[in-house]
Amino acid sequence: MLRNIRFLFFLSAVVLVQLLHAQPAARRAEIARKKSTPMLSVRSATQYAGKVEHSSDLVWERAIYRSLDLKKEANAPLYYPVEPIGKRVNFFTSIIRLLLANKVPAYDYRLDGNELFTSDNKMDVQGFLDRFHIYYEKKSKNKKDTSIVVNNSDIPSAEVLSYFIKEVYYFDQRTSTYSSRVVAICPVLHRTDMFSTTPVKSPLFWVKFDDLSHYLNYYPIMVSNYNNTSNLTISDYFTAHLYKGDIYKTTNMLNQTLSQYCPTDSALVKEQQRIESELTTFESHLWEVAPEKQDEPVLTPNDSTLVAEKSVSTKKSVRNSKRKGRDKMKSKSSKSSVKDTKKSKSKTSSSSGVRMSVRRSRR
Repeated sequence: MLRNIRFLFFLSAVVLVQLLHAQPAARRAEIARKKSTPMLSVRSATQYAGKVEHSSDLVWERAIYRSLDLKKEANAPLYYPVEPIGKRVNFFTSIIRLLLANKVPAYDYRLDGNELFTSDNKMDVQGFLDRFHIYYEKKSKNKKDTSIVVNNSDIPSAEVLSYFIKEVYYFDQRTSTYSSRVVAICPVLHRTDMFSTTPVKSPLFWVKFDDLSHYLNYYPIMVSNYNNTSNLTISDYFTAHLYKGDIYKTTNMLNQTLSQYCPTDSALVKEQQRIESELTTFESHLWEVAPEKQDEPVLTPNDSTLVAEKSVSTKKSVRNSKRKGRDKMKSKSSKSSVKDTKKSKSKTSSSSGVRMSVRRSRR
């Protein structure tokens, strides 16, 4: 009896192992891919600060386009390291990896500079690689499944020296909050050709920040020269607005950039400063409270008599001070008159003495 139980247990174990190995190869590959892909929980995805859905409660909204120069120290975390060092990866390299893995869609950069997140404007990754001469290889797992592989050394991350970002400043009436968020990101390629040494700037594509935000939580970056620990992620960097960029466009009805209606560089700088001041002024005016007018105190009969007595006393003190001033002036004038009389008497006496001596000498 005991042998039969052991035999049945062994047989069931063998059948279970065979069933596990009998799964199709595609199914096993899908399970392995899900295990290796970083995923966020539902709670963390909904509590992410950067993702704010458009609501009818937004009573004010303004879109600002900025240009981030990666040569500036504040934006350097997006550029270094140019090639991956452990878990630290260049921002453009991380975007290309997500595009090649079909995890994030990209959209073509239009001639008017506006982003258009539609299926018709979705970018073909292979066509993008061919257009900018980025070397890649095609690897086929089976007849139907082929993937594009680009080595880290072939990704032109060193030539992506700036980014275009679109920010949205908004005021939510329901929650009474004023905030801003990054909506879209566009890497800009700075590449020189054989005929000129000045690099030509080529905007590559637009990517929605909401699509990137889930994956950017797994890419650590170093944001300080004094603290070399990579304790922040790329997602934290954009959420905390640690970058610094110059305004080059705002959403307007004429669809003009600042350079199109600012004739000189000084006028462009003044316009940028004016827009920045408008944003700060709008925020400060939201929380200003008009000073309340203090009501005049109601006087009781006793208070009124006290006030009358105080007014009388103040009048008397003023009169006394005036009298004292007059008395001082009179005393000074009297003293001065006495001195003058004494001087005149001394002069007369001296003159009379001289005359008497002269008369006596004549006699």
